[in-house]
Amino acid sequence: MTQEKRPITLITGASAGIGAALAHEFAANGHDVVLIARRELALAALADAIAAKGAPRPTVLRADLAHADAAQAIAEALDRRGLEPDVVVNNAGFGLLGAADKLDRAEQLAMIDVNVRALTDLSLAFIESLKRRRGGILNVASIAAFMPGPGMAVYYASKAYVLSFSEALHRELKPKGVRVTVLCPGPVPTEFQARAGMTGEAFPRLLTRSAEQVARDAYRGLKQGRRVVVPGLATSAVATVIRFVPRSILLSLIDRQQRGRR
Repeated sequence: MTQEKRPITLITGASAGIGAALAHEFAANGHDVVLIARRELALAALADAIAAKGAPRPTVLRADLAHADAAQAIAEALDRRGLEPDVVVNNAGFGLLGAADKLDRAEQLAMIDVNVRALTDLSLAFIESLKRRRGGILNVASIAAFMPGPGMAVYYASKAYVLSFSEALHRELKPKGVRVTVLCPGPVPTEFQARAGMTGEAFPRLLTRSAEQVARDAYRGLKQGRRVVVPGLATSAVATVIRFVPRSILLSLIDRQQRGRR
């Protein structure tokens, strides 16, 4: 007789920032969490912090999502432990500031591997368990998904993919009992900025929200079955308004903003 697997919430990019905040939020709401990232020591510290609050200690899995076989390796590791996702949170991702012809080509392709390919792979890898458990997928995009991004061309394009893919998946899987939500936050002070090479202070305070605020909005949105979550009234207003701004003007504005961050 096959033993019933234990449902878990899988969170990638969980070692810091929004990912760590999401781990705390899901754990606080009774989810058994599995943390995925490259930095095992940071994951272990996060697992300890979650357990110290009285939640079950999360399972820690070290994985580099830039590797093509990462999703398969994660699935096998979960299977060995008798676990299967009822929620998949694709938070892992990074950006690079600079003109595409100046940035390292291999790094930009690695960005696509993590932001696009791995997210797609993990969104599809556990579909059967998500259907069976009537679970959900939370994909983390960005306000950048709504616009072109000269100065961060590949990053903005990758987030546009995440938005488009997630909205389509929401439509396809909703009749099958699976909720798909895409999170599009504005500026959030995390390690992301340093990794991207940003040095300038270019984020308006009105648009900035903490990782904890974003995580709460994301969790609530997923539970409500919302298609898109843009945290904060100001950020949501920006996401609406930019749809009506001529593309040529938008390109010029964003190009100027990115130059101010270098």
